[in-house]
Amino acid sequence: MKYGLIGEKLGHSFSPEIHRALGGYDYELRELTREELPAFFAARAFAGINVTIPYKEEVIPLLDEVDGAARAIGAVNTVVNRGGRLCGYNTDFDGMRDLLSFAGIDPADKKVLIAGSGGTSKTAEAAVRSLGARAVYRVSRSGADGLITYEQASREHGDAGVWINATPCGMYPNAGVSPVDLSAYPHLSGVVDAVYNPLRTRFVLRAKKQGIPAAGGLFMLVAQAARAVERFTGKAVPESAVEKTYRDLVRQKENLVLIGMPGSGKSTLGRLCAEKLGRAFYDADAVLTEKTGMTPAAFIRERGEEAFRDEEEAVLRTLSAETGCVIATGGGAVLREENVLNLKGNGKLVFLDRSPDSLPVTLDRPLSCDREKLLALYETRLPLYRGAADAILPCGTDTDANVKAILEVWNA
Repeated sequence: MKYGLIGEKLGHSFSPEIHRALGGYDYELRELTREELPAFFAARAFAGINVTIPYKEEVIPLLDEVDGAARAIGAVNTVVNRGGRLCGYNTDFDGMRDLLSFAGIDPADKKVLIAGSGGTSKTAEAAVRSLGARAVYRVSRSGADGLITYEQASREHGDAGVWINATPCGMYPNAGVSPVDLSAYPHLSGVVDAVYNPLRTRFVLRAKKQGIPAAGGLFMLVAQAARAVERFTGKAVPESAVEKTYRDLVRQKENLVLIGMPGSGKSTLGRLCAEKLGRAFYDADAVLTEKTGMTPAAFIRERGEEAFRDEEEAVLRTLSAETGCVIATGGGAVLREENVLNLKGNGKLVFLDRSPDSLPVTLDRPLSCDREKLLALYETRLPLYRGAADAILPCGTDTDANVKAILEVWNA
């Protein structure tokens, strides 16, 4: 390959499309085992590559030259072949600094905690120190090699101002977990996650729920790629191109998720929006029906609502991992916080707020099979819909007008 990325597991990578946008060249993904690394570098059959988990430290002895900054950090993520001589750099350093700036998080004069013991955590430490952090502690489960444990961090460093996740914890396909319980850190003014898939990790979502400024790693990925492109091609990449590539990628990867009462039109409107946007469409209730062989109504009557919610949660967890699609949820999806957090990982949630007086009453919905039950359901769920929504859209019975309004909200 001429340009590309090497690592252990690369199925989640967004790098090919980023490099095409910034550098205008083809960019390949090459998964390698540790045993394959020496032969790959000995062959020198590339012009420029990036290096990701878990090889950012292991590649250093295989290179002819390592930039002073990268050597000081102890991690390389960019390698350029200059006439057969392999030269290593660390563009993640620039990416982390740019991410902090983009997110409005200033580590100056603050105590910073960094989860992780690998190359990314070393890079994050160098970045925040360069920005004036007062104290920096790297954190791992074992606390080996001069790091502290998570227990030590919560016990001794509850006054931390910034937390950075530099581990794969919460990364696709193992989303839904967080490396840290942020409630133990009441003085946080910023949280950053180097993970970019999902777009918003559980770590980031928990921070935002606590009112803490937080950002995932996608901007860092794009910013470091821009610096790698400059190393590969010798041509400058303007900051405007970095921001445009980032915003285009968010729009491309983010899901449009419709939430709202049964009968509010989520399935019909979602399908029409998907057609307009040229995206895949998923109806969560239809997916559940196909999976279980029972409609939601039949499932609830036969096995009870709690068992149905368990099955619904499993379906939504799977759908939430998709990117660039439209998802219509069941009316009760917001009853479980886990569903909301999963959907927000890659999604923008739009609440279709239709007046209960105009909602249809049908016997095939056992939880809202008469007007009295439907009104009670609406009153109970309304705060949950509003709390979960990224956008609230009052809608009526005009399908075309509703589709137009949803797309306007989506494009805002």
